[in-house]
Amino acid sequence: MQSSFAAQPLGRVCVLGLGRTGFGVADYLVDLMPSRVTSVDLYGGARSVPSERTEELVERGVRVVCGTDELDGTYDLAIVSPGIPESSAFFASACAHAASVIGEPEFAWRESPERWVAITGTNGKTTTTLLATELLEMGGLAAKAVGNVGVVATGEVAHRAEGSWFVAELSSFQLVTAYELHPRVACLLNITPDHLEWHGSLDAYAEAKERIFANLDENDLAVVSVDDDRCREVAARLEERGLRVCRVSVFEVPDTPNAAFLREGRLVVRRDGREVPLVRRENMTLKGDHNVQNVLVASALALEVGISDAAVSQVLMSFSPLEHRIEPCGELGGVQYVNDSKATNVDSVEKALTAFEPGKVVLLLGGYDKGTSLDSLARAVAKRCRVAVCYGAAGPRIAAALRDVHVASGLVVAEEAHLAQAFDRAVALARRGDVVLLSPACSSFDEFSSFHERGEVFKGLVARLGASGSLA
Repeated sequence: MQSSFAAQPLGRVCVLGLGRTGFGVADYLVDLMPSRVTSVDLYGGARSVPSERTEELVERGVRVVCGTDELDGTYDLAIVSPGIPESSAFFASACAHAASVIGEPEFAWRESPERWVAITGTNGKTTTTLLATELLEMGGLAAKAVGNVGVVATGEVAHRAEGSWFVAELSSFQLVTAYELHPRVACLLNITPDHLEWHGSLDAYAEAKERIFANLDENDLAVVSVDDDRCREVAARLEERGLRVCRVSVFEVPDTPNAAFLREGRLVVRRDGREVPLVRRENMTLKGDHNVQNVLVASALALEVGISDAAVSQVLMSFSPLEHRIEPCGELGGVQYVNDSKATNVDSVEKALTAFEPGKVVLLLGGYDKGTSLDSLARAVAKRCRVAVCYGAAGPRIAAALRDVHVASGLVVAEEAHLAQAFDRAVALARRGDVVLLSPACSSFDEFSSFHERGEVFKGLVARLGASGSLA
């Protein structure tokens, strides 16, 4: 694939945002001065302040502007960090001052368009991205996970190995500002309500996700899970465009030339009518229906770019669970402790619960309240959990929703103010054979800086509990 953008002069460029993305793009652009870049201006936004990192860039020739959402120059190109909404004054100012406004993954693709595969969805993106990367590497291809997984793609372009693949996890924020991005394989895992305060509506959020397929042609592959209504609609639209669509399902066998599914407990990928049997479900290291979906998507992607079925099966039997995503933390007194702090929305928790025996889960729920509907969560918790301990800013609202369903199910509902207190309560209520599961369904920002910090605190509480016992 050749890009009409790569190696062209970029002229005057501005970058919006002082996070990992903004700094990574600025570093890359400075190295292109003066051959392709005339100047680089880095704008931090209204609440930004100078730092050692901005001073380093100033010394390298970057103009850094902090404390304002207003741009004051004229630019050939503006590159916007994810998380800056199109509806914001900051974004609007970029549009008013630059001939073109794009996002960072779009820019990275324009600079290095060969051998991209891309993955999006509300939940499961990181697991699928890292698994797909390992599948490619085990199959003999050089591969790098980039994007929302925490690695700025632009920062990898300059030293990208010849023939290597970029496996890009792309968020809805990143896809909104992608226009020419054209992966060889594009994957959509699921669409459930999330980030609605940013996008304005579920329809707008779904439209952003679907942009991952915008530039695919008949030589590419679209991999779409069809176990939710919106994704089924996406798959139908892609098929109407004449694209090759691999329909993925955990619960049925799609009747299409390209598909990935379970049949009698075995994972199968169908490629242009030919079926490739992989491992049995019980031999996978990743557990739960949601992870079966993630594995099917990653396997379809890997087989499409030439990885052998033997290499795929080998990885599926050894791939380690991710930190903070259904991560076993130990066992004490016959009770298992599992950290699923990355479950920051309702759908993610509902899927996580499928990994455990019904009636054996003591669930910790709570955190920053996103205001999403709790009806389906309440039903899932009542069906699969014995105890729910609710905490944090969202705790009272979650507890009220659960109490509406607990009478018939026998669910025990408890409330505490903070995670540490909720953990102690969960320990007190747990029985031998139970699983104490942190799967909060909420963001962490009422008490912690990130889901990473929340998960580390939970693991610390488990370690403290085991200090006087035999934690295995």
